[in-house]
Amino acid sequence: MTPGFKRDLGLHLTARDIRILDDLEHLRLLTTRQIQRLHLPAAPFGEHVTVSAATRGTTRILTRLEGLKAVSRLERRIGGVEHGSALTIWQLGYSGERYLRLRRGDTDRTQYLEPGRPFATHTLAVADIAVTLREHAGATSFELIDLETEPRCWRPFATATGEATLKPDLSVVTADPDTETHSFVEVDLGTEHLPAVIRKCRVYQRYFRTGTEQAQRGLFPAVVWLVPTTKRARMIADAIQAARDLDADLFWITTTDQALAHLAPYALPEQPSARTTTNPKGGTP
Repeated sequence: MTPGFKRDLGLHLTARDIRILDDLEHLRLLTTRQIQRLHLPAAPFGEHVTVSAATRGTTRILTRLEGLKAVSRLERRIGGVEHGSALTIWQLGYSGERYLRLRRGDTDRTQYLEPGRPFATHTLAVADIAVTLREHAGATSFELIDLETEPRCWRPFATATGEATLKPDLSVVTADPDTETHSFVEVDLGTEHLPAVIRKCRVYQRYFRTGTEQAQRGLFPAVVWLVPTTKRARMIADAIQAARDLDADLFWITTTDQALAHLAPYALPEQPSARTTTNPKGGTP
């Protein structure tokens, strides 16, 4: 594809269109509702009076971008309490991928295929945490300093037996005028076997013991497991406590609806208390 393609597509894109494409590249998959929350926010986060009006506007934008092959919709939808176009799942289309790649001078092409259901469900759950953080950071007193998704948030490191890579779902840094909160985030949907969760915890501990993160950033982030239920939180906490080789102080387990209160704990009055957060040793945040 020639540079002329970038210029031609660019003639049809607004600044908001480009931001939507950037988000789809960064977060990989987004629903119409998530794109609406990011780019056409309704009250109390934005100027649109109602969510339904904002959703109609978002759908019009995405339909136009789909006609330009800049975005594409997945054949499947997700379950949920919402209906209709709000649950449509979007990813970058081939024209959008090429536009962004040529815009920054990249030569490596990324191919976007129809993902499987488990991947899509988990990716959208991770994206929802990112959307919630951005949504509230724009409307409240805390700042979202850094938010990185896979693979940008991965941490390669050396071990006694070779190279390894820590692969969080997200790395997040938030701040208010007085404090910063650094977190590695794992989004658990309750489908992973506990031995797999413990293996992932051991990777975190091995990385912690290298001191690499502490040397580069001055601290080691909290490892926050976001889970669907308090029962699942207790199961993971008990499994970590039972694994005698793990330092339980590295890990916090909390339900997804408590994510904002833990990742940005800056006394947001509209958020529930973080008291239900579980540390395997029985502490509180």
